[in-house]
Amino acid sequence: CMTIAHTCLLIACLLPIVCAGLAKSRGYGKRRRDGGYDNHNPRAWAESLEGWAARANAAQANSFEALPLFIAAVLVAGQHQADPARVDQLALAFIACRVAYIAAYLGDKAMLRSTIWAVGLGVCVAMFFVR
Repeated sequence: CMTIAHTCLLIACLLPIVCAGLAKSRGYGKRRRDGGYDNHNPRAWAESLEGWAARANAAQANSFEALPLFIAAVLVAGQHQADPARVDQLALAFIACRVAYIAAYLGDKAMLRSTIWAVGLGVCVAMFFVR
């Protein structure tokens, strides 16, 4: 059965894709030669991004980087037969941190973003110790 924590795993896996879509949205509807999205060389195109689109691309990378620890935390908590309600609460807290992190990144709130990132990291670490 799909728990809240499992649903949060799916959401966490989709967040980088949402960030990528935001980063690429600047180029939607434009031809490649006019600065539109370049699917032939997407990484070079992404490196040319500026402002909030560049930050959305960076948020995408960080969202992928945050995934392994969160996935491991949920799986370890499940293996330890931790209290499912507590694991669900922590998983929801992680998703809230990630959404807030992305918003802070897009809004260029660097210190807030770093603080939220640290809280999200703490949530993942806590999940390893839930009983």
